[in-house]
Amino acid sequence: MTMTIVPSLHFLLPQNSKPFQIPNFILKTHYAPFNFRPQFSRETNTPPSSTDRGLIFQEKVQYLENLKVNPQKAFQVNPNLRSTPLSTVKSVEQCLSSMGIHRSAMGRILDMLPELLNRDPATDLYPTLDFLLNDVGIPYPDVHKSISRCPRLLICSVEEQLKPTLKFLMKLGFTGSNSLTCQNTVLLVSSVEGTLVPKIEFLKSLGLLESEVNCMVVRSPALLTYSVEKNLKPKVEYFLNEMNGNVSELNRFPQYFSFSLEGRIKPRHKVLVENRVKLPLHLMLKGDDGVFYETLINTRLRKLDGR
Repeated sequence: MTMTIVPSLHFLLPQNSKPFQIPNFILKTHYAPFNFRPQFSRETNTPPSSTDRGLIFQEKVQYLENLKVNPQKAFQVNPNLRSTPLSTVKSVEQCLSSMGIHRSAMGRILDMLPELLNRDPATDLYPTLDFLLNDVGIPYPDVHKSISRCPRLLICSVEEQLKPTLKFLMKLGFTGSNSLTCQNTVLLVSSVEGTLVPKIEFLKSLGLLESEVNCMVVRSPALLTYSVEKNLKPKVEYFLNEMNGNVSELNRFPQYFSFSLEGRIKPRHKVLVENRVKLPLHLMLKGDDGVFYETLINTRLRKLDGR
């Protein structure tokens, strides 16, 4: 079988690397005319002699250091890496490069998740790429952004973790124009029952309808990444008890939860109380301090003018 290389994708390969065939499912949606077929060529590795093992191991250590991966940490977290052929590690680098991940970002990802270093691209990594492209609908040029923001996508089971979570998120309303983007695919690594459902239930416990809660999280996906006990609950209590707010305001401005309680919400609320001024949440919290004080002054002037 001959291997075809598409010139327009050469930029995905590391410099000075051998041609690496991009599997068919990477291109079948966006580059269908090329009709790629997956083909992986692995070297036949015979057991090295005892005199060569030290040199081979040192070469692997040097390779990891060049990738900006801490070898000591990598071998500790992933003991099997010691006996993994260097060709396998290099195939992982080529795989990540074919996803558009630059070498500088690759080192950070592999240092964070050393278990990736001896994964088989064909069975362990490319299925995740296939899922992001064809199930989630992430454009090919944006795939590397999803992975860079959430490298754990590469170690999560597509069938057991990613697909069930995507199905749950789609039921919430992450479909069509509100589909997941590279900005929020981090949600896919969350446990549905252990992480997502408790946050949905907490918001519903405030008296919001299920449809209202769904709309809130679609408009502000970060809500599903916040801790109930450390973020959502204390901010709700302060809003209701100290600011005398109404839950309907949170429904209109769910971004409230993205602001620091101690760093922004409390200080700005204190200023408003001292000046006997009340502002909608979005005017109170959005913008820098200059914008906030300008809005405050204009509001006070309108009150003095009786407007």
